[in-house]
Amino acid sequence: MRKQAAGAERDRKAYDLAWRYLLGLSSTGVTEELLQHYLNPPSNRDTPNAMADVFRRLLESAQNRGMMATVIGGSIGGVGALGPMLGGFSPTSAIQRFASPDELLDAIKQELRPVGKFRRGRGSLWPLFARAALSGAQFLSQFASGPEFIEWVKVFDADDRKRAALPMLLSQEIDGFGFALACDFLKELGFLNFAKPDVHVKAVVRGLQLSSKTANDYAVFKAVVRIASACGKTPYAVDKLFWLVGSGRFYDHPEMGKKGRVRTNRNGFVRRARQRLTGAA
Repeated sequence: MRKQAAGAERDRKAYDLAWRYLLGLSSTGVTEELLQHYLNPPSNRDTPNAMADVFRRLLESAQNRGMMATVIGGSIGGVGALGPMLGGFSPTSAIQRFASPDELLDAIKQELRPVGKFRRGRGSLWPLFARAALSGAQFLSQFASGPEFIEWVKVFDADDRKRAALPMLLSQEIDGFGFALACDFLKELGFLNFAKPDVHVKAVVRGLQLSSKTANDYAVFKAVVRIASACGKTPYAVDKLFWLVGSGRFYDHPEMGKKGRVRTNRNGFVRRARQRLTGAA
């Protein structure tokens, strides 16, 4: 019991140190109000009512790793440009029109004329995206509507024992998604009990020894959920806080820094915070 209490105190202190670190960037415009904007989505942010919104969100998450957003969305003016060729983001229309990822890529090249190099070799980003798009459409086509899919997600989200199984399932159903992108898809649909264990979140959680140094995506996800519980926050909030420490990307405030990007020092924060946490272990 004593060890558990000490662990919870360490989790709370780690969260507080990350919060204070970001507030220390006040000269760049970071304020408590600004942080709350990112950590706590507006209460009026509705979950999608239409399957088209769900499918579009899936495509946004499919390109939400590394340089993919620049290579994919950035070259065609955003994922929204795919709407017309995907039947207004209808999963059923997408799989009826395109029998293979290659057919989808042919249409993108001919109809949207992406800017920059359009690589289609093994391991290239465009084929990875196309496979995720069509396998995602195939999976979503099992549901009659957006609300039916949302209700299905809620069954997992309502049970702490089942929740982590959902991104695992999605990572198997959607080609190239993986556990992290599946979590991103779910949290951006409005399910705040999910956190994306991306490169920044993993670096902070592992670096502060809030998980093992070799923790995989699932283990980091579970650590974020534990930290959130100790702090009385949502996993979404812990995710965003640690992500901001690493990325410095205040995407809703382009007037800050360089197009919404503030310079942060993730490794420096981890090094100093780990020293501070020694007494909380």
